[in-house]
Amino acid sequence: MTTNAQEFARARGAMPGGVNSPVRAFGSVHETPRFFVSASGPYVTDVEGREYVDLVGSWGPAILGHAHPAVVKAVQDAAAHGLGFGASTPGETELAELIAGRVARDGVTAPVERVRLVSTGTEATMTAIRLARGATGRDLIVKFAGHYHGHSDGLLAEAGSGVATLAMPGSAGVPAPIAAQTLVIRYNDLDAVREVFAARGDDIAAVIVEAAPANMGIVPPAHGFNAALADIAHAHGALLILDEVLTGFRVGPAGWYGIDPVPFSPDLITFGKVVGGGLPLAALGGSAALMELLAPLGPVYQAGTLSGNPLAVAAGRATLDHLDADAYARIDAAATTIADAAASALSEAGVTHVVQRSGNLFSIQFADTPPVDYDTVKAQEAFRYAPFFRAMLAQGVSLPPSVFEAWFVSSAHDDAAVARIVAALPAAARAAGEARPD
Repeated sequence: MTTNAQEFARARGAMPGGVNSPVRAFGSVHETPRFFVSASGPYVTDVEGREYVDLVGSWGPAILGHAHPAVVKAVQDAAAHGLGFGASTPGETELAELIAGRVARDGVTAPVERVRLVSTGTEATMTAIRLARGATGRDLIVKFAGHYHGHSDGLLAEAGSGVATLAMPGSAGVPAPIAAQTLVIRYNDLDAVREVFAARGDDIAAVIVEAAPANMGIVPPAHGFNAALADIAHAHGALLILDEVLTGFRVGPAGWYGIDPVPFSPDLITFGKVVGGGLPLAALGGSAALMELLAPLGPVYQAGTLSGNPLAVAAGRATLDHLDADAYARIDAAATTIADAAASALSEAGVTHVVQRSGNLFSIQFADTPPVDYDTVKAQEAFRYAPFFRAMLAQGVSLPPSVFEAWFVSSAHDDAAVARIVAALPAAARAAGEARPD
């Protein structure tokens, strides 16, 4: 039998840092990464045969639980007919129709009239930005500090998620002229939005925003913030790109667009994670007039050999088909129980904290007031998370290995799984309370 440590040593000899995505290295939590070999429902099992209750959920796609029978069968059936054709399939159309039909508010299916399937969230946001520039004839993009929209060159400035975990200001290898095309401003600050448009409005193609930020921990948008963004952008002839790669179809049947307290009108929406059911698939959608600027109908080029892969399409369709009202009710209830128990355990241990939520997404932040932007997120006592994480892991609970990530609950987190999480929290809270800065 191999061990996690042995697997990590072997991996480091074959891959940079031993991983294919930086947060998997467990660097910020000072722990040996776990190498998983199987998963079922709310559980994952590592190479040493140890089972954990999982609150990562493949970073969101496992919303029905791991290896959901309907999703597995859909993929197996698709694979039996071929792994890919390099040509169109009926399943692509069916998934596109399913996505468009779900993005509704008050019974009105808008603003997605056309959908382009791609393979990753990074590709979806990159394409949305290219499309916005092509539609407006402008170059500049406005983004918010702490928001992560994938790793394309122009979007890594002051990004959250893995970049925040590694304490990197951006990334080497991004040319200065490309970085200069992105204007980064403080989140939840409408005055800053107005100021940047007053100064550069004629040059701004689009504002891109996480619908409800979940890559610097959970930092909900201020009431009416997204609606105001749309109004300001549209008043200056710019577009609003709503990044729902994490929130899309996770926080509700229509994503954050469907539950934001104040209705608003984004021009483009990007999707990922849940929409692919655990396989590489993402999407962007918008009005027919805007989306049909994409090739082959329009001058904005985008292509992908694996876009709309039949296995990924099958997984996405099966996942969305089974995300009904009962599934969302189970996810919401489990998330509430776990979030409340975490807050209670930390309070009992005397640990300063807030638990922030956006729908069924939540995270712990070690601060005395709720963070509202990237600066206040970074000001928290982040050193408390590593011992908290390690204590949970030792008790068989797998958390996101970074304080800057959301916790993901699935419809498979039944009473037994939730009870195991709740039972592990007091010891973890005590470990967080005993932590000291390095």
